[in-house]
Amino acid sequence: MGCLGIDTSNYTTSAAVYEGGVLENRRMLLPVKPGEKGLRQSDAVFHHVRQLPQVLGPVLEKYSPLGAVGVSVSPRGGEGSYMPCFLVGKGFAQALGKAWGVPVEFFSHQQGHLAAALYSAGQLGLLDKPFLAFHVSGGTTEALWVRPGQDGMPVADLAAQSLDLKAGQAVDRVGVMLGLGFPCGPELEKLALQWGDKVTVRPAMKGADCSLSGIENKCAAMLGQGRKPAEIARTCIEAIGAALDRMCETLLAQAGPLPVLFAGGVCSNSILREKLGGKYGAWFAAPEFSTDNGAGVAILAQKKRFGL
Repeated sequence: MGCLGIDTSNYTTSAAVYEGGVLENRRMLLPVKPGEKGLRQSDAVFHHVRQLPQVLGPVLEKYSPLGAVGVSVSPRGGEGSYMPCFLVGKGFAQALGKAWGVPVEFFSHQQGHLAAALYSAGQLGLLDKPFLAFHVSGGTTEALWVRPGQDGMPVADLAAQSLDLKAGQAVDRVGVMLGLGFPCGPELEKLALQWGDKVTVRPAMKGADCSLSGIENKCAAMLGQGRKPAEIARTCIEAIGAALDRMCETLLAQAGPLPVLFAGGVCSNSILREKLGGKYGAWFAAPEFSTDNGAGVAILAQKKRFGL
């Protein structure tokens, strides 16, 4: 039987159905007022409560009941990882599980991103092998050693990370600085692609860890100098790419050859995909599976309960 996936992140209300493939993948962005750089958790919770019935309604009309429910309940695995917005999805999932008399499986938002990325890259078999993964989003910029746990679910250990600003935060802050709508990723990419000349960037590293706060500062200085918005946008993205490149290079030098996966909303950027994909033979999620979605946790629920 198919499985329902629910994810209520700080950006998007999501629901999906998986049964041998992703049959439904519905999302609704949380509303952010113009000029603002994000949402308070209390506002995110409020919007999820309003939006989840709208997202789930069409799914449940077509697929109800289902064999199990998978839901994101925390940003990442490990003790202490918590965001209130995930409680909305958790509550809905538990109610549906009771109504249908089916199991509800809890996963991290990060696990969902990894599974969705592997699915869209045609590499779900990597869930049973070790690999190096990057989760690059508004809340996370991490490199992870991923391996299958005792229950067959992916276990991610931190390999390296941004020590300050996250890549998605840098994208959104620079985008808002340039007058773009939040979240700024797609608009910033379009603007960056208009710049054809070379830009000069140098990653700030501490071992395999990176520091990204300098990107916002550099872009603000460029804006103050009257530089063109397209050049500023390209500089922001190229700087993120340079940091991810150095992280990957350093970690693979330590561990030896491993498959490499890039997941998370920032990794839908075509400039980053071209830069990193060719060099490392890396796998990337398709754009619709890079952004926050419920497909990953639906896939993991299917794998855990019925196998893939």
